[in-house]
Amino acid sequence: MVDRRSFLAAVAAVAPAPAFAATAFRRLADAQQVAGTRSPADLAGDEDFWEPIQRAFDLDRSMLNFNSGGCSPAPTHVLQQMIRDLQYSNELPVLHMWGHLEGRVEAVRRDLAEDFGCDPEELAIVRNASEANETMIFGLDLQRGDEVIVSDLNYGRMTASWEQRARRDGVVIKTVTYDVPSSDEHVLARFLEAVTPRTRAIEITHINNFNGQILPVRRLVDAVRPKGVQVFVDGAHAYAHFPFTRDTLDCDYYGTSLHKWLCAPIGTGFLYVRREKIKSLWPLLGSNAGMMDNIRKYEEFGTHPAANHNAIGVALAFHRSIGVERKLARLRWLRDRWSAQLQTLDPRVKILTPMAEGRSGAIGLFAVDGIDVGKFATVMLDKHRVVCTPIGHPKFSGIRVTPNIFSTRDDCDRFADLAARVLKDDFKLIASS
Repeated sequence: MVDRRSFLAAVAAVAPAPAFAATAFRRLADAQQVAGTRSPADLAGDEDFWEPIQRAFDLDRSMLNFNSGGCSPAPTHVLQQMIRDLQYSNELPVLHMWGHLEGRVEAVRRDLAEDFGCDPEELAIVRNASEANETMIFGLDLQRGDEVIVSDLNYGRMTASWEQRARRDGVVIKTVTYDVPSSDEHVLARFLEAVTPRTRAIEITHINNFNGQILPVRRLVDAVRPKGVQVFVDGAHAYAHFPFTRDTLDCDYYGTSLHKWLCAPIGTGFLYVRREKIKSLWPLLGSNAGMMDNIRKYEEFGTHPAANHNAIGVALAFHRSIGVERKLARLRWLRDRWSAQLQTLDPRVKILTPMAEGRSGAIGLFAVDGIDVGKFATVMLDKHRVVCTPIGHPKFSGIRVTPNIFSTRDDCDRFADLAARVLKDDFKLIASS
């Protein structure tokens, strides 16, 4: 009897290719005519270039979405591709979904691996960064008393997962802290001073989800690999946000979501595991012994819609057509525009994101002494239809602002004006208790 995986591999070669929406790529062609040979920095503030790209998204423009870092909308043609596949799957799921569509995941794997700079046999398609990172957290063989180093600026779900390993297996979790913002040297020193002969793994975020600081992953990997310490990289906010590859990090493990900065459908991500590490890293859910060396063992999570992961390829094509260098230049330009204007309008505003080139991207965090950030975000939403993110941490608090490529210059100006208005006119309402 032919098993399901063998059947899917057989039909992959004959599965029909996804349809790309011509209108989306006509918009990119329009933008390219504006671009010519101009540099990313020169194009960053040119609305004539970015306006056709913005029109690739069908959004509620009566609201300002400045929390695209949490979960971004997909371009309309990406969403349409997913809907077409869902409708086709629904006609006869066991044949159309499993037989005709599931095999396309191999093309998605190939394209993502090419962009990330790894072998396709090292990259698993998963549902989000949490699933990828928890595969690393729960999949590594650790003994009672083994030490793992994390930061108190880790994403909460990852912290909870490590704490569960500590309760279940007796693993010792050592938590380091660093300033916000801080230098690369400071961050690196805090991790390295926690390393002991019992240290087995370190988890580090590639870009901090609180204030958007890009952390010195490569320098940490280079420093601890000779000590036999493995580094897990949480790249939830990094992939398709700024340019990098596996080799620039030289990491052995990497997990990311694709529904943030790639603008792929919700519920998509990838897990990278260096080939020689696959056998020793257990999958999050069970797989048969014959798959111990197979990257696909991390995809054994039961029946799931092929439509979501197949549309990743369409989102990746759109992203690469724009160009990641252009994208990063635009994202930084948007961040600099709202933050500079807000600081001008209200000198009490403090930016907690390192603004120098290479140290951050779209994510910006600002603080104002004496305000309750939750109340501020509520007033911005209820009164002005603006979505932004209150950030509360034992060491600091602030408002996280994350525009994306669908954001306009006017959006940034409007956000700065409305935020300043709330800080002035509604200060009693948003004041901390």
